[in-house]
Amino acid sequence: MLDFEFYTPTKVFFGKGKQTQLGKIISDYGYKKIMLQYGKGSIKSNGLYDEIMSSLSKHNIQVVEMGGVEPNPKIEFIREAVKLAKETGVELILAVGGGSVIDAAKYTALGAKADCDIWDFVTGKEKPKAALPTGCVLTIAAAGSEMSASAVVTDLSLNMKRGFTSELNRPLFAICNPELTYTVSPYQTACGITDIMAHTIERYFTPCEPTDLTDRIAESILKSVICSAKVVMKNPSDYDARANIMWASSLSHNNLTGCGRINALPVHQLEHALSGEFDNVSHGAGLAVLFPAWAKYVYMHNISRFAQFARRVWDVDESDDKKAAEKGIEAMAEFFKSIGMPSALREFDIDENCIDRLAELCTFNGKRTIKSVIELGNKEIKDIFYDCLN
Repeated sequence: MLDFEFYTPTKVFFGKGKQTQLGKIISDYGYKKIMLQYGKGSIKSNGLYDEIMSSLSKHNIQVVEMGGVEPNPKIEFIREAVKLAKETGVELILAVGGGSVIDAAKYTALGAKADCDIWDFVTGKEKPKAALPTGCVLTIAAAGSEMSASAVVTDLSLNMKRGFTSELNRPLFAICNPELTYTVSPYQTACGITDIMAHTIERYFTPCEPTDLTDRIAESILKSVICSAKVVMKNPSDYDARANIMWASSLSHNNLTGCGRINALPVHQLEHALSGEFDNVSHGAGLAVLFPAWAKYVYMHNISRFAQFARRVWDVDESDDKKAAEKGIEAMAEFFKSIGMPSALREFDIDENCIDRLAELCTFNGKRTIKSVIELGNKEIKDIFYDCLN
């Protein structure tokens, strides 16, 4: 096990009705003026907006609203939010929604304390020195952004989706009520389940061993999510299943499952290129297509690890490591299909004509390789994308 630092400063308020405590929570921190960010308005139609505004009003908290965050949050929105945050002097950015809204809030918080454009952080041209605090009311269990140090943003003018990681990104608090996910559509629920599993699986396949305790934590999260997914796809209002999935969302991306090993998220890098180029591709759906193809491409370079994954996570009963590894990959692909995820790029009307462009985006026009079980360069990335077509 490698040396590591583990830091999780986010305070989690988990359970039924916790969103009604929002005003008190913010007031207890001492903040009086906040920016409220949310998506396209579903929180208004389902009553959550009224609950939140009522709670904030009771504690005399001023609110500057900025709704309209899109999936794969767009840099144009964030630039406007940064400008408004600076003009109004808000003290905290509150996100009400899923990963896209929380990521937009994180970038807004960084930009509000910066003199440069936020894209400079993404490209590495500048490093942030401070950020406003952020908080969130989680409505979709998926990205894990409610406890993570990461955030992604899309620049449509460049067709680029990029991530940025900094400890400044970690939210001050997260309100997690599983009841708020009851109305999430089956498709988006499945996308979220896939993303949660991907965050865990990617950390699992690293060259740093032994990390048995970290392995067991990751395996337990995966098995719980698999079990809960089967329940929630049949009964969307099963509280315990929704609660397990929501808590797994947080644990899968706060780096608990990465302790003691090198962390790289190669399939996420491939998917960022995919959904950056094709904005209609949901992140989880893209991962569902890419993950089995990536696994089939690299498993021979660490057969014992993939065999362990197959036996411990998918209950594969096979003594031969190679056969076990292959059955585990097949079981993973079949599970994604069973919850309604796509299995090929052609389901998005994407064909081989885009492969060169996707490889360029992944490698930053040939300037980098992606760390994985093996190094992924232009050729390897193209091979994986070609395998995803059908």
